[in-house]
Amino acid sequence: MKLLGKIFFTVVFFLGYSCLSAQVLNQGNFVMGGTIGVSATDSKVSVKTNDLDQRGEGPSAFQLNFAPTVGYFLIDNLAIGMGLDYTFSRVQDPDQDRTDDSDLLFGPFARYYIPVGVDMAFFVETDFGFGNASDQQLIGSDRQRINTHVFAFGIGPGFSIFSTHDIGIEALLKYNYARSQFETENGGLTTTTTTRTSQFDIAVGVQFYFGGVRKVGE
Repeated sequence: MKLLGKIFFTVVFFLGYSCLSAQVLNQGNFVMGGTIGVSATDSKVSVKTNDLDQRGEGPSAFQLNFAPTVGYFLIDNLAIGMGLDYTFSRVQDPDQDRTDDSDLLFGPFARYYIPVGVDMAFFVETDFGFGNASDQQLIGSDRQRINTHVFAFGIGPGFSIFSTHDIGIEALLKYNYARSQFETENGGLTTTTTTRTSQFDIAVGVQFYFGGVRKVGE
């Protein structure tokens, strides 16, 4: 978590030198763009009994996220819209094989901006995602069908810097919650497994604003 925080503020500091002019996000404008996020986790396992105290490495995980969006400003500084969210995850267990997984979600988002100075703004973003997938795996001589239902929710603060070409460069630190429900069908027997995950990640992105964005004071 400390590393993500350092990366976030480093990106914000660097972007502070690339601003060119002031812009306000006005009612009636459109915004289109996307973010790319990365997160990584490590874990340790401790097992204690009366005569045993064993410690070791637990699973480690890497996640890459890409989220394009398109939105519309209902009022000044408030945009709502729809977005896609693609996430690739890789989990490595010390005692087992590596597991790769990918999810594609679709859902609404909302973002509220708080202008700072003449060419920057803080914002708060929240989004929801819904997705379904169906796969078949051959386990031994049996073919197993796996149905996956995913619900995701995210919220977090960010920082944007605007240029003269109606472009915003941004950094976002967000909390994400996801619930995945796996239904497996094998030999007429259906088993349901629910997994809930929560994590923080850092994302950077570019947004393009359309529809006559005005400078501060106009």
